[in-house]
Amino acid sequence: MSNKIKTLDDVLKAFTLSNDILLKISALLLDEFERGLDPHRNSTASVKMYPTFVRDVPNGTEEGKFLALDLGGSNFRVLCINLHGRLYYMTSKIYEIPQSVMNGSGEALFDHIAKCLVDHLEYLGLHKKVLPLGFTFSFPCIQKGLTNAILVSWTKGFTCSDVVGHDVVQMLRDALMRRGNEDIDVIAVVNDTTGTLMSCAHMNSECRIGLIIGTGCNACYMEKLENVGTWTEDQGEPQQVIINTEWGAFGDNKSLEFVRTDFDRDIDENSLNKGKQLFEKMISGMYMGEIVRRIVCQLASEGQVFENKLSEKFKTPYKFKSKYVSYIESDCNFKSDEVRSVLQKMGMEEVTEKDRRILKEICTCVSTRSAYLVSAGVATLLNKMKREYTVVGVDGSVYRFHPHFKDLMQKKIRELTDSNYKFDLMLSEDGSGRGAALVAAVAARTSK
Repeated sequence: MSNKIKTLDDVLKAFTLSNDILLKISALLLDEFERGLDPHRNSTASVKMYPTFVRDVPNGTEEGKFLALDLGGSNFRVLCINLHGRLYYMTSKIYEIPQSVMNGSGEALFDHIAKCLVDHLEYLGLHKKVLPLGFTFSFPCIQKGLTNAILVSWTKGFTCSDVVGHDVVQMLRDALMRRGNEDIDVIAVVNDTTGTLMSCAHMNSECRIGLIIGTGCNACYMEKLENVGTWTEDQGEPQQVIINTEWGAFGDNKSLEFVRTDFDRDIDENSLNKGKQLFEKMISGMYMGEIVRRIVCQLASEGQVFENKLSEKFKTPYKFKSKYVSYIESDCNFKSDEVRSVLQKMGMEEVTEKDRRILKEICTCVSTRSAYLVSAGVATLLNKMKREYTVVGVDGSVYRFHPHFKDLMQKKIRELTDSNYKFDLMLSEDGSGRGAALVAAVAARTSK
């Protein structure tokens, strides 16, 4: 048994990614991008590169009142946005989706969404008005048009029946019809990455990449039509379309086995979508805390930390939240007691300073790997797009709340990107929901 005992250094070394490894990952991802855009090779691509049918960013002339529905996790938002060019006024309300609904029938899910949407409109006194709605639906979909999105697979803990293979816009419309609300006009469905890109482009016209690092991880970007072999629609101006990469599935074809650890494999083995979204499982907030917990459990079992006296909470999958990683890493020099507070939440009272330092080191290593993997992805896009200057719009709880994530990304993207291509990271202030309303507003503008 002794030769199987792993020290802290052994474990963390597997999470340390050099620039050479990151450049190798970037080259593999670029090949996946090209494969996904090629109609002859798309069927063999793990990264599907779905055209979104969104062809333009806001130009500052959009006007009017728009609704947005933002569904991307266990909560969803209903928004009402008044647009006056670059100025806007927005109200929103967050609704919870119970676990039973997340894992129930598709009809029950959309009935729940429709009820909350209508309740909010009644509260605002807008239930009698015909209003255009942008729908952010943050799961892998094949889009057949701006108002037609076929769900490919559920992620992020959803397993609702009778939705995969169906048009989610039609399911929303049917649910609204069942409530007698035909006045809501769904004129665009977008992914949260597209919503983020549009939201940031409303503030800065150089935004051409949308990135989510939250419960899940994904990116989209503006691609020239000439590079999109899978595009069979209108060839007119503008000669571009936003591509939803769905890069969370990168590595599903076993191409990332050289960087995946035993902990990544264990998490996948015990997940709802085994063998799927392997890149996302190394990065996102749904899994980051669980990776830390599993490392702690292994080291504790070998007497390396906590004297093998772990609480029941620490032994329970997913009890160590990813937000705890952010809390712990915001504790500079152990002066703010964040580490001790997290350990108390986990049922660990008597802990040495050495143990607290080890826990922080594990958190730092896991989150740094996450930031570096995302950075390799962003650098791949910047090098592919070859623009002199690009704003990257970013949203998601990991990026928003982790104290070092942005700095880690800025430094690493710069190291991995051709020096001719400059970039800035821009936090999406109002999330992907406002972006969905902006897609609806741009659609309304261009249809005139």
